[in-house]
Amino acid sequence: MIKNALLILRKPLRQCVRSGQHKALRFQERSPAKVKKIRNIGILAHIDAGKTTTTERMLYYSGLIDSMGEVHHGNTVTDYMEQERNRGITITSAAITFKWKGNRFNLVDTPGHIDFTMEVEQTLQVLDGAIVILDSSAGVEAQTSTVWRQADNYSIPRIIFLNKMDRKDADLDFCMRSIQSKLKGVVPFLVQLPVRDKADNLIGLVDLITMEKLIWDKKSDAGSQGKEYSRQLLCVKEDGLLWEIAMDARCSLVEKLADFDDLLAEKIISDESLESIPPEALLSTLNSATVSLKGVPVLCGSAYRNIGVQPLMNAVVSFLPSPSQRLTTSKTSDLWKAFGSNLCAKVFKIIHHNQKGPLTFVRIYTGQLKKGQKLYNVRLQKSEQSGRLMVAYADDYVETDEVDCGNIAVISGLKDTITGDMITSSSAVANAAKSYLIQVTGMDAETLEKKFGQSSYVPDPVFFCSVEPASQAYEKSLERALNELVREDPSLKVSHNGETGQTVLGGMGELHLDIIKERIISEYKIDVDLGPLQIAYKEKIAGECKDSFSFSQSIGSSIHEVKLTLTLRSGENAREVKGDKKGKPGSSTIPLVLDRCPECAANIDAINFKQMQAIKRGIEFALSHGPKLGCPVVDTEIVLHWFEMKRGTSETIITSSTTQAVQKLLKEVGTVLMEPMMQLEVVLDSDNMLRLVIADLSRRRILQQEVEERGSQLVLHAIAPLAELLGYSTDLRTLSSGTASFSMEFYNYQEMAAIDESSAIKSITGFN
Repeated sequence: MIKNALLILRKPLRQCVRSGQHKALRFQERSPAKVKKIRNIGILAHIDAGKTTTTERMLYYSGLIDSMGEVHHGNTVTDYMEQERNRGITITSAAITFKWKGNRFNLVDTPGHIDFTMEVEQTLQVLDGAIVILDSSAGVEAQTSTVWRQADNYSIPRIIFLNKMDRKDADLDFCMRSIQSKLKGVVPFLVQLPVRDKADNLIGLVDLITMEKLIWDKKSDAGSQGKEYSRQLLCVKEDGLLWEIAMDARCSLVEKLADFDDLLAEKIISDESLESIPPEALLSTLNSATVSLKGVPVLCGSAYRNIGVQPLMNAVVSFLPSPSQRLTTSKTSDLWKAFGSNLCAKVFKIIHHNQKGPLTFVRIYTGQLKKGQKLYNVRLQKSEQSGRLMVAYADDYVETDEVDCGNIAVISGLKDTITGDMITSSSAVANAAKSYLIQVTGMDAETLEKKFGQSSYVPDPVFFCSVEPASQAYEKSLERALNELVREDPSLKVSHNGETGQTVLGGMGELHLDIIKERIISEYKIDVDLGPLQIAYKEKIAGECKDSFSFSQSIGSSIHEVKLTLTLRSGENAREVKGDKKGKPGSSTIPLVLDRCPECAANIDAINFKQMQAIKRGIEFALSHGPKLGCPVVDTEIVLHWFEMKRGTSETIITSSTTQAVQKLLKEVGTVLMEPMMQLEVVLDSDNMLRLVIADLSRRRILQQEVEERGSQLVLHAIAPLAELLGYSTDLRTLSSGTASFSMEFYNYQEMAAIDESSAIKSITGFN
């Protein structure tokens, strides 16, 4: 068992740039950095774990800013939006570039709130590594697990930083157990221990790799703000118990690492000792284990108290991969190799600047990006003329003439490019890359299109509401504003209800839609009103049925005819909405099954590609509007047994006929409503409060509940319907006098009971 050892005012970043403090940095931008010295990293965590504070300290210690801002003062560099500074939370990911000991960091600070998970998803696809920050008094929290799973999807190497180690309830042992139990399959390598004084205040760290004691002197801290700290080798005589604890922890670390490195294991056997392993051997093994995703280094500190941030930046250099390392180890390495030395870049973020227009953030994988270059969008198969080329410093941008491979750049002037698009220099380069992948890797055409298309997963919205301007004079302005916001945030859905004539917004939560409203009012100067929130229900078929249909349509002098035989049935391989083991919604592919029995095989094989695409479009449209509430129909398969058409029948008629056939089957078989269920985590301070919260949740149709201790706090885990959690933050604050907090994330969709379904229909339509 490891034991625990003993409003700031500053110049805005744009003023620093204008005053010439970044002249050296500008010069370095013109000289392409060596790829091995680049680190493209993101900071991921649960809300309030300290992401933005840690980022602010990194910028200060690197020399990019001359004083540190604080989240509670609303003057940090990366939280630059008005909504972020007012609420004290990160809403949008912010990219910033700085230097550290000869290395170039391209760092992205991401949101921790579940409503803005799309910002994290977009960022992860272009990172080479990530820092996952934990609150050392809380361990792995709900959103930590979510971002960890997202990082797993992109196979991103990570290091963990146990922040807030200065708190009295910080618990290193608990955090290590939490990592092992909640982050399944993770092997944590503890490389630091906290050092405390006699009053139990955090004063420094022990580096287990070098067996050095790092002490931040509080007396000099007022002036240096954590810049100055001393390094001293641990000594048996002087450090006594601390040395023993550190040596035990180091031996445990060496023993763990030996399981991943045969050379290290052989050295241990030959030396017959765990204590004699040199730091260089441990650093090398830790780097290999981290890059290969076999383990995760764990560091300690307190960003707010200015302790442990510099060693954290050193760990980024030592353990996380450079772009060149990443290209040889990632699953998508073949994709980037296909472009050779030509330009290949991925779009991961778009914002709209008042003066500069739309700004496109790209990660450059191969080649160089030059100012004013003509760029080819692989998905759109068209070229666009770029404008300015810049390097991002949060909401400030420094223009440059060229950005080399491995870096992150910002381009102005691209009008049609969206998040997830791949860009290169010309159509010839794109076609050559496709040919390479087909010939060398044996990749089929369908997989190839997915590789070159949008790769990030866009979750379905869980809330809907109408949005209306205060005056009809602002309708066109509102339409333009919504188009720009959707381009920035793919998780925001905008649709038009033909029956009511309303514009409908779909979002990831109450906070998400509230922020959208605030942005429309403050940034676009349009006074809007949001209608009442509506839950994003889905529909599921109640049985199985099969039927044949004939459709005939006269258009001018020609007659278009289509004959179909279809079966509608429940299917596990269809458009799933039940969460998998990780709670993530399943695939959204068209659930079409072709009947290839002896009687039907010849007919099915005779359907050409365009006809099949028309059939799929008809199925997709039919399943997007269920018969009960017009909600998407899920967990459903359509089996196509027979298809006939008269020569000359248009694809539009095929699509329309298929839609009508599926809709008739849906009405015949009937549907039941399915509602989104949320995984709820409530953090409480006392047993008395727990009883009140459980009593309140019992009337909210919770399915299961579990209570665990987290230091001096209690954590209640529950699964509850989203419909029952509307306004829960206000209710919980009232119930606990503001002492309790909660977080929730999507769990899955579940079928509703008849009485609950009746209530939902009445609340939406006004009648049963």
